[in-house]
This record gives sequence, structure tokens and C-alpha cells, in this order.
Amino acid sequence: MSRKFLVWDLPTRLFHWLLAASFLGAWWISESERWRLSHALLGVTVIVLVCFRVFWGAFGSGHARFATWTFAPARVLGYFRAILRRQPEHYVGHNPAGAWAVLALMVLTLATAVSGWIAFSLDVPEAVAEVHEVLATLTLWLVGVHVTAVVLSSVLHRESLIGGMLHGFKRADGPTGAQQRVWVGVILLAVVLAILIGWIPLPGIRAGASLLS
Repeated sequence: MSRKFLVWDLPTRLFHWLLAASFLGAWWISESERWRLSHALLGVTVIVLVCFRVFWGAFGSGHARFATWTFAPARVLGYFRAILRRQPEHYVGHNPAGAWAVLALMVLTLATAVSGWIAFSLDVPEAVAEVHEVLATLTLWLVGVHVTAVVLSSVLHRESLIGGMLHGFKRADGPTGAQQRVWVGVILLAVVLAILIGWIPLPGIRAGASLLS
């Protein structure tokens, strides 16, 4: 019988929740002219977070590494067939469909944030801002699909995937190679806070600007 082992290290978990908070926060205040600068800061935070995740996908621990993810189309189809048979395959890390969803979310959030930064900081045609809005809407829809899939998978597998992304532990047959790497998580959190407080100069954004300024 499988036991619970550490699967998601601290930097991966922090990335996940900081990205969700930054994107949703930026979306929430996107229509307010008063919070335009805060919106831009949250967008830059998204860029930094996704760049970190690409780095961590190469050098992180355990299932944080992209090399452990399954992207083969045949495996994705097999996973969905198993669900239809009500015999879902259990994956310690991301299942094949989840791997594609997370990759798509990273690409879309990065494209949304970069297009938003260009529209905010450079003199570009209005079309760039329109592209930014379309990308943001697509990302929001994909977030909804992702959350729905996580809830359904948690029910099918009788295992809280949300809980796993909070404390890092999931059912596994043995150690997964994941390590907490607390010091990396502390650095990541410190960098994000420094951006939002205005301690790190950012191209195209007024020096010293903070989230609440």
C-alpha cells in the first residue's frame, strides 16, 4: 500500500500560489485606472515567476523537473480513456493532461504579462493592448478549466490535489527525489516582495513604485 511522500518542493508550491495570486490580482484590478501601476507590477511579477519556473523545471527536485512530465499524446488519450472507464491511472506528479494544462498556463500567462508590459511601458499601437486583453481572457478560461479538472481528479483519485500543492505530499510507492529546498523558496519569496514593494528597479515602471502606490 502506497504511503505519502514529498512530491512538490517548497519553491514549486510557492511559484504555484504566487502565480495564481499575481494573475488573479492583476485581473481583478485591470479595469481601474487608479490601480494601473499596481496592475503593471503584478504583471512583471508574473513574468519573473514564469521565468523562475522554467529555470526550476531544469534544476528543481523530483517532479518539479520537466523531464519527469509526460507529454506523449498517446499517454494523454490513454489517461482520458481510463477516466471514462472509471479506472483513472494514478500519477505521482502531473498526469499527462495536467502536464499539458500547466505548460499551456505558463505560456499564456507569460504571453499575457509580456504583452501587457509592452502596452504599458512602450508607445505601441492600441492593437497590442487588445491582444493583451484577449490573452488574459483565454488565460482566465484555462484557469477555470484547470481548477475544475483538479477538483474532478481529486474526487476520482480520492486524493486532494489542492492539499498536495499546499503541503507538498502525495501518495507514492517510495521517495520521489523531491527536496524542500527552503532556501530557494525564501529567495523567490523575497524577490517577489521586493518587486511589489518597489525595491527592485524595473524597466518601463517608475522607480520606487510599489503595489499600493
